[in-house]
Amino acid sequence: MTKLLVGIAVAALWFVTPGAQAQTPPQQEVAPTPSVKLTLEQRHVIRELIKDLKVEPSKTAVRPSLGDALPQDVTLQPMPPDVGRKVPQIKAHRFLVTADEIVIVDPKDNTVAELIELKAN
Repeated sequence: MTKLLVGIAVAALWFVTPGAQAQTPPQQEVAPTPSVKLTLEQRHVIRELIKDLKVEPSKTAVRPSLGDALPQDVTLQPMPPDVGRKVPQIKAHRFLVTADEIVIVDPKDNTVAELIELKAN
């Protein structure tokens, strides 16, 4: 008899709170992946060659993230020939330097393809 009452109570709770049963866990936000695949060595080469150019950091207030489309008024630099020779997959890309990173931009759609920190970790 006790088992029957417990079973009925559990079934009643299950029918009374159907929303609790149907809830799905919150979706995890997936970090965007770079559209160019660079090795640590390639990132180092890019960092050093662009730092050697002593490019003034951009005055833009935009804080770019991977996959972001940059506003058309952001001034981008052409990729230096040395970088294009050593890292051919980005030779057609453009870049800008912020206070703390190099932003590699895909010229086809003006989106951020890669971010490289100026200070090596």
